[in-house]
Amino acid sequence: MNQSKSVLSNALHLPNGTIIKNRIFKSAMSEALGTAHQNPSPALVTLYKTWADGGAGLVVTGNVMIDRNALGEPNNVAIEDERDMEMLMKWAKAGTENGTHLWMQLNHPGKQSPKLISKEPVAPSAVPLTGGLQRFFKEPRALVASEIVDVINRFGEAARIAKKAGFTGVQIHAAHGYLVNQFLSPYHNQRTDEWGGTLVNRMRFLEETYNEIRKQVGSSFPIGIKLNSADFQKGGFTEDESMEVLQRMSEIGMDLIEISGGNYENPIMMGTNVKETTIKREAYFMDYAKKAQKLISTPIVVTGGFRTQKGMEEAVASEEIDMVGVARPFALVPDLANKIFTGSYETVDAKPIRTGIKLLDKSASLLEIGWYEQQLARIGKSKSPNPNHNVWISLLQNLIGNGRSVFSKRRA
Repeated sequence: MNQSKSVLSNALHLPNGTIIKNRIFKSAMSEALGTAHQNPSPALVTLYKTWADGGAGLVVTGNVMIDRNALGEPNNVAIEDERDMEMLMKWAKAGTENGTHLWMQLNHPGKQSPKLISKEPVAPSAVPLTGGLQRFFKEPRALVASEIVDVINRFGEAARIAKKAGFTGVQIHAAHGYLVNQFLSPYHNQRTDEWGGTLVNRMRFLEETYNEIRKQVGSSFPIGIKLNSADFQKGGFTEDESMEVLQRMSEIGMDLIEISGGNYENPIMMGTNVKETTIKREAYFMDYAKKAQKLISTPIVVTGGFRTQKGMEEAVASEEIDMVGVARPFALVPDLANKIFTGSYETVDAKPIRTGIKLLDKSASLLEIGWYEQQLARIGKSKSPNPNHNVWISLLQNLIGNGRSVFSKRRA
């Protein structure tokens, strides 16, 4: 297939004038390729050059944390200052080759910081995680108002450094139960001050974070957001509330909105508890996107479930979404976009990573994250992915590399 024949090859113009060369969006995946001291590594440079060479229009990094004392997992990259500027510049240069956009995803885990790496996790309120997660996570301490302001400033500083290093945009991670999502949720945010209560107050942390980033990077630098369509949790952030946040983010100038859903307690973004009809349709959050398109003009990305070229093209051609978000297939087919444009793409058969032992497979999402991180590590060493990588070898490698922390809940 000639590139011009695919709707996915059309450029996307963002509201601020930024042009993304095509409609394929490599969504964030946990790489775990930072150093033990949260510095970026040469493996990240190699990995992102491979993806830039692979043809995607926009590539988003995995979690980059804004506080070295608040990590989502071991080997996160964290940015508090300019100490790693040289390596950040190499990372940015590699990931922006061929006109590719490389956006840094900025995050704070809040309470979703495993006890093995977090002495005192913080959150909007002292509400512990449930659903059998108590053994992995300590009960969080509620942030005081001055700490909230400090976290907001950290987001702005990290964005400024990302821009200086050569990244072409940033994305605020406001989904999957991390700190921004915790503020939005009435279940996790039970504050009675200006940061809690009404949705306007619960949204304040996100809005002030956006404002601080915008102040630091200027009007022409793209800022995106990854937002939950809902938490799928009783008493949590609902779809109606998400629609209100979506409209507000569009009003204040957000440049691109990626839709996802779920959290550690209900990980629907991992394909867990997803209806069979939704899986067949490929995109998990398409119904939400259809409603959102009627409310805002900001471009929308849906991530989760896309596998076939036909499914991706139909989603964009229908104008229900503006970009197709793809994550795990890029760990197996780094040049997925180029393959689509040259007519050589074959649907990625991302088989479930299972041992066949129920006790271990209860933590299936953890097995899968570790297995896919090892694929990214291979690419980071200039090796080809190994789709036949044995799950038992993968588990052993994870245990050797991370010890008991391999069983700590982790998400993209």
